[in-house]
Amino acid sequence: MNPITIQNPDEILTLLAEVSLQGPGFSTDCLLDYVLEEGFTEPIFLNASGEDATAFYKGQPNAWAIYQIREWKRVLTVSGGGRERRVQIRETP
Repeated sequence: MNPITIQNPDEILTLLAEVSLQGPGFSTDCLLDYVLEEGFTEPIFLNASGEDATAFYKGQPNAWAIYQIREWKRVLTVSGGGRERRVQIRETP
């Protein structure tokens, strides 16, 4: 998939609702559910890049491997793509 950057909260939530992650490490049937559980209810920035055969967008494989989701000072990063997928949440200064 081509890299994508979105800065509209509604568009971000819509896209995340269509992403499912399978394979080793972190996995979820709906990335939006996980993002909301972690308190990212109004994300202001999404950057997705790379390609992961075990990531699905709208049911199609080879979705993005890396997702960076920002809500003000908090950033949630999901990284995978050929290795065990990991999740990290950090605060920015």
